Amino acid sequence: MFVNTLPSSKTNLPEDLFGAIAQLKQDLNAVILAHYYQEPDIQDIADYIGDSLGLSQQAARTQADVIVFAGVHFMAETAKILNPDKLVLLPDLAAGCSLADSCPPDAFAKFKEKYPDHLVISYINCTAEIKAMSDIICTSANAVQIVEQIPVEQPIIFAPDRNLGRYVMQKTGREMVLWQGSCIVHETFSEKKIVQLKMQHPEAEAIAHPECEPTVLRHASYIGSTTALLKYIQYSASQAFIVATEPGIIHQMQKVAPHKHFIPAPPFNNCACNECPHMRLNTLEKLYGCMKNQEPEITLPESTRLAALKPIQRMLEMSI
Repeated sequence: MFVNTLPSSKTNLPEDLFGAIAQLKQDLNAVILAHYYQEPDIQDIADYIGDSLGLSQQAARTQADVIVFAGVHFMAETAKILNPDKLVLLPDLAAGCSLADSCPPDAFAKFKEKYPDHLVISYINCTAEIKAMSDIICTSANAVQIVEQIPVEQPIIFAPDRNLGRYVMQKTGREMVLWQGSCIVHETFSEKKIVQLKMQHPEAEAIAHPECEPTVLRHASYIGSTTALLKYIQYSASQAFIVATEPGIIHQMQKVAPHKHFIPAPPFNNCACNECPHMRLNTLEKLYGCMKNQEPEITLPESTRLAALKPIQRMLEMSI
């Protein structure tokens, strides 16, 4: 549940936003956590940049009084689940997630009833209500590792991302019941255009996030989470990469490997559909406004928070 929305237009903006945000961090004892898919300015001012697993781990251990989450609302919810006594802020409450939206709690509850003996492993890209109905949470970075720790005789429901679920099944050899959700960004990459890019750039290595469709993944020489992709490009001998995930990660790739060339994988149409429209709702101006006004704040019913906390804690324990 989200409360206390204040339009950023009501905030008078200072000329030096970076300096003003740095001062507010100090005044509030705040930490800024940002996902790799945020705009470059936000990545540059963040205290920690990471994928969902890394962000969850940072949220669990932070000593800050205020957590400013530059990401989407399921990420900020996770921070609140782990830090009930801290103020958790999200620059724009409209920063949702198509994958989380594809798994409505009422529909998932009915789906779950069909498989009463199944363990529920849910990808972290889901609402707090779905987490509360789950046994274990996972991320793209640890999904294979977590499934491999489950006894082979234990049947599994995997939700909500069918593409990540298929990838995990392929890697582990485990059959799982999949909820048929997906991410609009990772579904939009065009296999035809990636093949054309590979022909135009034969020296480029294709790398992909496991949320992509199987038709895209089969052209990738490496598949991994955003953090895994970032590490891979540093150690690969290749000097050019076709990157099939949200192109915000390329900002960090260029920082760690400035001598290498990164080509964002194209969508079906001549649009910016490979950019997450929800992630891009957060801006430096909104980030300043939410810190200045200490809102919008993320809140959750305590019963939901406690139920969602258990599977997140289990994930963190299984990811050590």
